[in-house]
Amino acid sequence: MDYSYISHLYCPKCLQTYEKDAIHHLCDCGAPLLVEYNLDRLAKEWRPADLERRKPDLWRYHELLPVQSEEHVTTMGEGMTPLLSMPTLGEDMELPNLLMKDEGIIPTGAFKARGAAVGVSKAKELGVEALAMPTNGNAGAAWALYAARAHISSTIVMPVDAPSITRNECALSGANLFLVNGLISDAGKMVAEAVKKQGLYDVSTLKEPYRIEGKKTMGLEIAEQLNWKLPDVILYPTGGGVGLIGIYKALQELQALGWLEGQKMPRLVAVQAEGCAPIVEAWKQGKTESVFWENSQTQAFGINVPKAIGDFLILHALYETDGCAIAVEEDEILKELKQVAKLEGSFVCPEGAAAFLAARRLREQNWIKQEESVVVLNTGAGIKYPDTAEVDVPVLEPGESLPLASSFVK
Repeated sequence: MDYSYISHLYCPKCLQTYEKDAIHHLCDCGAPLLVEYNLDRLAKEWRPADLERRKPDLWRYHELLPVQSEEHVTTMGEGMTPLLSMPTLGEDMELPNLLMKDEGIIPTGAFKARGAAVGVSKAKELGVEALAMPTNGNAGAAWALYAARAHISSTIVMPVDAPSITRNECALSGANLFLVNGLISDAGKMVAEAVKKQGLYDVSTLKEPYRIEGKKTMGLEIAEQLNWKLPDVILYPTGGGVGLIGIYKALQELQALGWLEGQKMPRLVAVQAEGCAPIVEAWKQGKTESVFWENSQTQAFGINVPKAIGDFLILHALYETDGCAIAVEEDEILKELKQVAKLEGSFVCPEGAAAFLAARRLREQNWIKQEESVVVLNTGAGIKYPDTAEVDVPVLEPGESLPLASSFVK
């Protein structure tokens, strides 16, 4: 068997194809490129049982990933994150079959490590020596750290308001780090100019084809962890939307391999915040592309993306799965974050809290039925956002007695 069954790249808009062994970014028509695999041949040579003795990381699916030689794999053990039952929170929401895919324990503390691992590995295979990207924080940290491990130079530009921890991760990795007094869209313009002038390898969201391949492993894992039985609903906090696009792509590929026995696709939900909801507005209007969201702002910083280059792919996935897009209330996100921690002991990121809040709202609207199985993506660790939640903690002097524990119970 081949290590990878990659066939070629193609444009989902104009269907133009590109060879697999050269550096590519966007299609000539301006759309992102996707990776195609020899699925017919792979279906004859690969079975779920082949996974049983493999390492519990995303490279267990290497046949369905684009890196053709194992020697180029750059890894920190990423992947196979827990799919946890959330019974107490589920009872609170009237969703007894509520599950969380917890990406907070992955290397670099966020699901961005998946895209970085595969993207950097493929860049190494293609002979890339220097890469550049704009970021809202976690993606830049992941790519900077994985690039350092692969001995590839990185240039990272992030908004000045990005979480300070991600800034430190980039700086300590040796990246060329710059802050911009603006949004990720402003950072993107700076990176595009640098790429053009300096010949850097552009790894901006969906401007290289391989980040999505790393992100799609979330979908492969969910299917495997549920013994190849798909959930009814998957909720995903959506900024650039690469993970949602990737999950949809993964499930389509599993269907083509015959591993899902004709099961219906889960209804995919794109979760955004009211302060930045371009996908939601486009979905409400039945459009295939979104409009730039002016003056976007949300405490769920990772989904503060006013215009996603892959918006048409996000919306296509929603329409094809009978899914939806929902914007949650900004002032309720932190309340939900605290509720998840209090009821389940999980310190999720603000984006993950937004996704849980969306599940709550969709259950209240009966869009999600009580008996349905629901997977919520928590895309990062809450500890990466130390300034998100403000707490008021009593200070005692030495020798003072602790108040009765019952006084803390609410």
